[in-house]
Amino acid sequence: MVAFIASLLITVALAALIVPMAKRRPVGTMLTWGEAMVASFYAFFLMFWAYGMVPHLWLTWADNELNWRPDKLLFGPGAVLKPQVLGGWFPITVNYQTLRDVIAVLIYVALLAAQVFMWIWWQKRGTRAQAASTEVVSSDYGRPLVRKA
Repeated sequence: MVAFIASLLITVALAALIVPMAKRRPVGTMLTWGEAMVASFYAFFLMFWAYGMVPHLWLTWADNELNWRPDKLLFGPGAVLKPQVLGGWFPITVNYQTLRDVIAVLIYVALLAAQVFMWIWWQKRGTRAQAASTEVVSSDYGRPLVRKA
């Protein structure tokens, strides 16, 4: 459990380091060769950590400490998921290994959504500041308040 939670915290910390860098870096600035190499290594390591280590440590924790095996059936609270084979009403037999795998898929989906959000945020980081700087302040009557030289 400690390893899984630590991997989640490391993922959040690595992703959070992108925000101050994006705010500090001017939009449209060209990368040097060295900056591109560092950025590509950082992006690769973040994706390796998020898509490799976090799900792996979840699966390891569920298999070892939680003991979610295929022979351990999931009945749910009050046996609402008890299968018909065992006298319940639910038509599907669900075991804890299936739940483990569904949670792993949800981890991948959440990380992919966060990655796409970060891409969109990075690409749009300068558009709002540029749009605000081109607006001309106008009076209550709609006339611009800027003197023409």
